[in-house]
Amino acid sequence: MSDQRTVLITGGTGSLGYQAAKSIAADGGWLVVITGRRSAEVGRAAAALGAETGAEIVGMPLDLGVLADVRRFTGELVNRGLPPLHAIVGNAGMQTVSGSAVTADGFEQTFAVNHLAHFLLVRELLPHLASPGRIVLVASGTHDPAKRTGMPAPGYTDARSLARPDGPAPGSPALEGRRRYTASKLCNVLMAYELARRLAAGSVEGPAAVTVNAFDPGLMPGTGLARDYPTVQALAWRYLMPALTVLPGLNVHSPRRSGAALAQLVTDPELAAVTGRYFSGAREIRSSADSYDLGKAADLWETSADLVEAR
Repeated sequence: MSDQRTVLITGGTGSLGYQAAKSIAADGGWLVVITGRRSAEVGRAAAALGAETGAEIVGMPLDLGVLADVRRFTGELVNRGLPPLHAIVGNAGMQTVSGSAVTADGFEQTFAVNHLAHFLLVRELLPHLASPGRIVLVASGTHDPAKRTGMPAPGYTDARSLARPDGPAPGSPALEGRRRYTASKLCNVLMAYELARRLAAGSVEGPAAVTVNAFDPGLMPGTGLARDYPTVQALAWRYLMPALTVLPGLNVHSPRRSGAALAQLVTDPELAAVTGRYFSGAREIRSSADSYDLGKAADLWETSADLVEAR
């Protein structure tokens, strides 16, 4: 038990998070904590992972749409008596195309779940992260308008506008839902870079050695990300588009392949000192031009801190 390390993966009940948990567990020496919104579902996933890997898997419910539940969860995790926490993987995410929604805290749902909850989660757990520690935030290549992904540009103006949009969106519900998603993924990259900078400067409390990186898993057809899509599009996503994973040159992968690449950012000794970077699968690449904007990063960090402290 003394040599064991704990890794937390949000959204570990299926697809990318499940496969990353499986790969990390197979690496040995890790106790893997996965989360899911429903207690029964996360319990079943943890049991299945344990049976597949023979490793110790802990499932804990967490509703990222409620900031009070993030605080409850972090308190329970810290006080549970698990091996030292050495890694946090912010993987859980959502996309809606049928219309906007607001969380119980009054924030736009996609921004709240994909970014703000993970901001609070990391901030609450950072003082308890053991050294050397690793933090990985799952982003998406769709945050970069220079890439031809078929998704709209994020259109980031300021974080407060993302959290509480002023008035109805100008485009269709589907277009604006996708735009909210790409904006939230830009936030993931901005946060990773800003946290890496602040840790290096000593302006946030954290362990002596911790790395923070962002990860693009690529397009993963067949996952639950398209659960809010219209029926025909959802069926194509689930049953037709997975065939694209066999074509070379496309950033389209199976959850198993992307999960292994995500796990590598947690376990690979060669990445022990790599921080403030962006990985597409196993390759380090440049992220979007906006992701390097220091003004946007500072605005996101400071606004996020204000928003979570007000709740």
